[in-house]
Amino acid sequence: MSDYTKLNLIQDVENVAPKFGLPAEMEARFPSGQLGLEHSGVGYEKFAPGFRVPFGHMHTQQEELYVIVQGGGRLKLDDEIVDVAQWDAIRVPAGVFRNFEAGPDGLEVLAFGAPAVEGDKQAEAEMQPGWWSD
Repeated sequence: MSDYTKLNLIQDVENVAPKFGLPAEMEARFPSGQLGLEHSGVGYEKFAPGFRVPFGHMHTQQEELYVIVQGGGRLKLDDEIVDVAQWDAIRVPAGVFRNFEAGPDGLEVLAFGAPAVEGDKQAEAEMQPGWWSD
């Protein structure tokens, strides 16, 4: 018998955004542990129409790949803003601050990266509140 894990990202994985004090316009689900991933990480994020993530984040050691699965919007990468649409794939290297703003139809994103660091899961990530301002 094959060794695999199957989860439904919405039904089986907790939305942890409320635990981090994030507004109801954002969902964040990180199933890597539940899936038993050892050499990769995955996340699902959903943003309400017009919602802008209120912080930027940057990883010091890993790149991430974002795939837009529904809707569209914008992605800020350091000081550059890039329009994104369904099925766009965007690689972001380590050392670049980033985050999303949903367009009028909302935005759903799958994020792929390295596994979380043991112990403090934010050990190699830096957060910057208020980073994306007009």
